[in-house]
Amino acid sequence: MKILFLTLFLIFAAQIEARERIIVLSPAINEIVYALGAGDEIVANTAYTTYPKEAKKKPKVGNYFSISFEKILSYRPTLVLMQKNSLFLKQKLQKLGIKTKFVRLSSLDDIKKAIWDISLMLHKEKKAKEILFEIDSKLLELKNIVENKKILIVFGDYYDLGGEIFIAGNNLYLSDIIKASGNLNAFLSKSERQPVLSFEGLVATNADIVYILSSKKKSDKERKRLFAKWRELPINASKFGTIYINEKKYASMPSQRVVFFIKDFKKILENAKSRFKKF
Repeated sequence: MKILFLTLFLIFAAQIEARERIIVLSPAINEIVYALGAGDEIVANTAYTTYPKEAKKKPKVGNYFSISFEKILSYRPTLVLMQKNSLFLKQKLQKLGIKTKFVRLSSLDDIKKAIWDISLMLHKEKKAKEILFEIDSKLLELKNIVENKKILIVFGDYYDLGGEIFIAGNNLYLSDIIKASGNLNAFLSKSERQPVLSFEGLVATNADIVYILSSKKKSDKERKRLFAKWRELPINASKFGTIYINEKKYASMPSQRVVFFIKDFKKILENAKSRFKKF
C-alpha cells in the first residue's frame, strides 16, 4: 500500500513539475494556448485579451504597445510567448533564464506552424493535430465554388470612401484563404507593408467581391448606410450585388479561430455564385 501511495505521489509531483507558468503577450497566441487545452497554465496576459471569457480574468502585464517587464517578473513565468512587437523583451528575459518563444502570425502557414510549435512546447500534439486537420478540411471545402474572381477584404467601417481605406495585402493569411478558394486578391502587390487605398485605388481594383470585416456589431440602419456607400462604387461587386460584411470578432484574429472565418467565407462564396449566374 505504501509503495502504491509513493508511486501515485511521484506521478502527481511529476505532473506539477511539468506544468508551465505561461505569460502570453498576444491575444491571438492566448487563444491558441487555450484551444490546445493549456489555458490553466497561463498566469498572465494582456489588456486586449478577451477570448475565451476565462482569459479576461487573468492578470494583465500591459497592452499591445506597453508591456511591464516588472509585472512579467512578478508572476514568475517559465515561458513567455510573444509576437514581433514584444521582441525587445526577449533578450532581457533570456538573460534571466526565462524561456521565450517568438511567434509569427502573418500567413496561414504561420498560424498553422504556431499551433504546432506551441503544442510541442506544451505537450499538446494530439489536440494540435485535430485543430490543423479541421483547418485544412475547411479550406478544401472552399474549392470549386467560384473561381478566378477578384476579392477585396476590407478592415473597418467606412461611411465615407474619400479617405484612407485599409485592406488585406497579399502577405496576410486572409489572402491565403482567398487563394485556397481558387480566387485572387483584388489588390496586387508584393509589398509587406499594410495596404491603404484611396477612392481611386478602390475603383482600380474592380473587385468582383468585397468582404468588409467590421470592427463592431451594427444596427440595421448603420449597416444600410455602410452598404449604400460601397454600392455606389463603379466596380463589379456593386453590379453583381456581392458586397458582404462580417461583424464577428474572430474575423480578423490570426488564431485557430480562423476556421470560423473560413466557414463564413464559404457562405459568401456560395451566395456570390448564385448572383454571378444572373449575369
